[in-house]
Amino acid sequence: MKKSSMIFQCKKEGRLILTEFESKKFLREAGIPVIETRLAKTQSEALLFSQKMGFPVALKISSPEIVHKSDSGGVRLSLKNVTEVRNAYREIIEGAKKKNPSASIQGVSVQKMAKLGTEVIVGTSKDPQFGPVIMFGLGGIFVEVLKDVSFRIIPLTQKDAQEMIEEIKGYPILQGYRGKEPVDIPALTEIILKVSKVMEQYPEIKEIDLNPILAYKKGALAVDARIILEDKATL
Repeated sequence: MKKSSMIFQCKKEGRLILTEFESKKFLREAGIPVIETRLAKTQSEALLFSQKMGFPVALKISSPEIVHKSDSGGVRLSLKNVTEVRNAYREIIEGAKKKNPSASIQGVSVQKMAKLGTEVIVGTSKDPQFGPVIMFGLGGIFVEVLKDVSFRIIPLTQKDAQEMIEEIKGYPILQGYRGKEPVDIPALTEIILKVSKVMEQYPEIKEIDLNPILAYKKGALAVDARIILEDKATL
């Protein structure tokens, strides 16, 4: 079984959920494309990272105890300049401490705002009977209301991943329905295969959630990510 220092540290601290920043770093190391994200431990670092990335940027609270960042007021999007970043950092940290006084706050993650694309999701879970299962679907209303998703048992072949994409009802949208720009299907196929491989290599992972992934004419990029570990996995 392959080891990960990040997962080991998380388990050592008695945590089962990696922060968004930790999840993205782990997935990037596994070769999965994720939006550029830096962890700012101070307001000065947040300003520096924002300027280096280029505006607009998004700031999100980074804490192992704060899973639902938006509900805690820990997210600010589309910040356009230094003043907005400075104010957002202060508001996020002060709000987090007020609403979650016992939470351990690592800092604030800074990420570049991604250009608009077609939203899709890739997620995994573990079925009691079949073991690791992977899901693919269109994002937004398509998954929330229409439940337009496909499933496969891990491990996958290239053919499995391609069929997962092709069999959802919204597949014509990915192909470029009514003048809409088609997306990079091979890039999505590759992401599905790499997520499947991660679940094979790391049995201590219970769930991976990439939502949303923004798909473009060329390439695709995970904007948000979450990893949950098994409660009794052996490291």
